[in-house]
Amino acid sequence: MTESMTTADDRRRGRYIALEGIEGAGKSTVANHIVARLTDAGIDALGVREPGGTGAGERIRDILLDTATELGSWGEAMLFAAARAQLAAERIGPALSAGTWIVSDRSVYSSLAYQGGGRGLGIEAVRAVNEAGLCGVWPDLVIVLRVDPARGLARQEVEDRIGAEGIAFQQQVADAFDRIAAQDPDRVVNVDAMRTVGEVVDEVYGLIQQRLGSVT
Repeated sequence: MTESMTTADDRRRGRYIALEGIEGAGKSTVANHIVARLTDAGIDALGVREPGGTGAGERIRDILLDTATELGSWGEAMLFAAARAQLAAERIGPALSAGTWIVSDRSVYSSLAYQGGGRGLGIEAVRAVNEAGLCGVWPDLVIVLRVDPARGLARQEVEDRIGAEGIAFQQQVADAFDRIAAQDPDRVVNVDAMRTVGEVVDEVYGLIQQRLGSVT
């Protein structure tokens, strides 16, 4: 394939941006602002969330987040992977191929940190479980919103099954995100989320401009 053909294909493909972090980091709020900014810049942008985003995914979400649900660590990891595979096949993959930019509230990197790190299953083991189902649909840019675990949990409006694990678990997840960012600095970037929403959104949007381009 010639360089010109590669460039043309690259322009046609959308970009996949994932907002990550522990509970209460502000992912949903920042994701919504970023979708609005991209849209204002003339970019076709779509917001999605994990788990969920599809009919099957939303049903799995209810199981995963219900405080009455009892799940082993691998059962939890497999359910997240199943919901994610469906989202990639049904929505994210087709949207990227059509040139749409995806802004996701969580991604496979949540499973790497939560189940791989927090649950102790191993980051690489969880990565392997997800790879087959995603068929290459991985984020181009992962922005981890860093917040103190106690502050993050205090921000939760409704406590779910994962948030109910407490501060020690959230700290393990935060530590896992730090390890992942250190191992893959070209893709994963940390942002201080202990500031105002406006300041965080400005930095995130600036990183998108810097790392992915094509944003005015």
